[in-house]
Amino acid sequence: MKYIFEMQNDECWWGGTTVDGRISPFDKNTVLERNFYEDCPNETMPLYLSNKGRCIWSEKAFKVKIADGKFEIDGNDVVMEELGTTLKEAYIGAMKKHFLPKGEFLPVEFFKCPQYNTWMHLTYYQTQKDVLDYAQKIIENGFKPGIFIIDEGWQKDYGIWEFDESKFENPKQMVDKLHEMGFTVMLWLVPNVRCDGLAFIQQTQRKFNPEFCNDMFLRNENGDVAVSHWWNGYSAILDMTKKCDADFLDRQLKKLVDEYGIDGFKFDGGNVGNYSDSACINGRVNSDYTAAERNIAWNDFGIKYRFHEYKDSFKGGGQRVIQRIRDKRHSWGEEGLAELIPCAILQGITGHPFICPDMIGGGEWTDKATGKKIDEELFVRMAQCSALFPMMQFSWAPWEALSEEYLEIIKESAELHSEFSDTIISLVNDAYRTGEPILRNLEYNYPHKGYEKINDIFMLGENILAAPVTEKGQSEKIIPLPEGKWKYSDGTVFEGGRNIKLNVDISSIPYFIKIQ
Repeated sequence: MKYIFEMQNDECWWGGTTVDGRISPFDKNTVLERNFYEDCPNETMPLYLSNKGRCIWSEKAFKVKIADGKFEIDGNDVVMEELGTTLKEAYIGAMKKHFLPKGEFLPVEFFKCPQYNTWMHLTYYQTQKDVLDYAQKIIENGFKPGIFIIDEGWQKDYGIWEFDESKFENPKQMVDKLHEMGFTVMLWLVPNVRCDGLAFIQQTQRKFNPEFCNDMFLRNENGDVAVSHWWNGYSAILDMTKKCDADFLDRQLKKLVDEYGIDGFKFDGGNVGNYSDSACINGRVNSDYTAAERNIAWNDFGIKYRFHEYKDSFKGGGQRVIQRIRDKRHSWGEEGLAELIPCAILQGITGHPFICPDMIGGGEWTDKATGKKIDEELFVRMAQCSALFPMMQFSWAPWEALSEEYLEIIKESAELHSEFSDTIISLVNDAYRTGEPILRNLEYNYPHKGYEKINDIFMLGENILAAPVTEKGQSEKIIPLPEGKWKYSDGTVFEGGRNIKLNVDISSIPYFIKIQ
């Protein structure tokens, strides 16, 4: 069914998928098309909210085109709701009607100090020795131990969730050592299973697998195993709408927990695109469930593990889940630092408050594989931008990437995050209760003041305004300070309701705390 919703004069909109934060807010000049039946990059909700208090909502996926000052939506049971006169009223009204907070409370370890991920430092080629060396260097260089994610490359193959003994000769000893050093250990995984070779045979033939189910994996319309095209090639993929698939993976992960002491898992992949007809190279996908519903089942599966992380979800708003912004490049502009704040704003305003920005320095591994030269200023500014997010995550080893001077500045960013951890955890607890975003744009807290298109400043809760530097070579920053009295990070008190100009050297992390 076709729906057309006209934008009002001076109306701005947010919603859809997190990656579109880069062009948010949407207004009468916006041109954008999305097909949520087959592509939901990062966190996606069938939701759009306006600064005039309006909401577009559907319980299911839809296609949307924004052009000529209107939304053209192809879907079912799509509604336009009048929920107030502000963005905040639109969000709270929509949340209370459609995606109330639910789930278990998250471990405070996510928010107390920086996280560390082996991906950009080691990529696919990590070994037990490399992992332990990386962890040791974290401590030797003055960083606090925290959550430690062993990313892709630890496992034997896709679908064999066992340590590769040629690279990890004694995984239990490694995990014990990491615990002894003060780290919480998580492992990367995807639901993809290599669809040829011994592993696939063992999983799909009863004589090898006593738990065999003849309907295991995503299937095509002919009942054959669907071959899904994803970023690492072609594979079968677990379909978590099926109990046999969920039970199968659960057994593998529990074994890792019981035998090695693994604390949790980074659940990558499983996005809507991987379950869609366009990804299936041997026919149309079985229509028992939609691609979006299969993605929802993948996300629901991992929440029972207290330590978890997800990156791609459909209709995950309201879930108490750690959600990471998708991989960013080592870049100032497109797909880089400039997109972190607007994407985080959109992530929060679609019901995902527990935001982890991408890895500091960027998480797109081809930047490293192709020998891209590290921009030390960019690396520092990404760390400073992340410092007042609910979480921050290192991967590229800063002691290898940076000079001593810049390394010290990075450590100051990490320390600032730890200093604010009690405040952040308090805001996390507020989000459990109210469902409101932790990281917000100025328009959310101060409606109709002309702040709706500001995308390089954010509010942490109600009373902390962060204005990190996001442009190369910037030495001054003009900051629109809302009404009230604000204490700057150096102790200076400013009267709000005006723009102020600040000098911002490389060590500056401009932030203000509202005191009145």
